[in-house]
Amino acid sequence: MGCFVQEYLGFFYSAMDASRLLKEKKFWIASFIVVWAAALQGHMMWMQKQDAFKHKFGDLSENKEEEDLSAS
Repeated sequence: MGCFVQEYLGFFYSAMDASRLLKEKKFWIASFIVVWAAALQGHMMWMQKQDAFKHKFGDLSENKEEEDLSAS
């Protein structure tokens, strides 16, 4: 039973630390860097997916040029 009380008090104290953490400038800077890095990674994955699609199916402008050359 004593272990449960210690865990409960540990959670309470960590909640107090969390409110202090939210006031820290370093926390917000680190959070911004993590979010920016995740967004950059997501963007790079999206670009890679777009390139793979163009490689597999060709580019729309290339298809129009081929149609224009064959029609002439």
